[in-house]
Amino acid sequence: MKLKIVTPKTKIQYESYYFFRWKLLRKPLNKEIGTEKDLLEDSSIHRMVIDNNDIIAVGRLHHNSSNESQVRYFAVDENFRRQGMGSYLMEDLENLAKKAKRKEIILNARENAVNFYKSIGYKIIQKSYVLFDKIQHYEMKKVL
Repeated sequence: MKLKIVTPKTKIQYESYYFFRWKLLRKPLNKEIGTEKDLLEDSSIHRMVIDNNDIIAVGRLHHNSSNESQVRYFAVDENFRRQGMGSYLMEDLENLAKKAKRKEIILNARENAVNFYKSIGYKIIQKSYVLFDKIQHYEMKKVL
């Protein structure tokens, strides 16, 4: 394995990045391409773990305030879960938030991902929304 974390730069890299997000986070919910994006894409930091040229994990960081960053659209390919890829990418996103002098990171974790985030130091703040009337989310926070 030859892993590295990169920011997509070219149109083709962004298309691959967004397609990966859709494939892992929206397609299983029978949602159309385009539902993997929101209005904060242009002001966010996009990161992906690649093995050679294959994307195996993605995540997005944006700054909500001078104190807080938020992780969204975080996904790891099923074949690479429980191998440290999620922790590897989260550490990168947390370091970017620290460099930007943010004091905490929040996220809304799907119910099946709560234990992963707990294992890397996030605490549940509250039950939050239900995505597409199907998936319960929990607001979580980590002080950096």
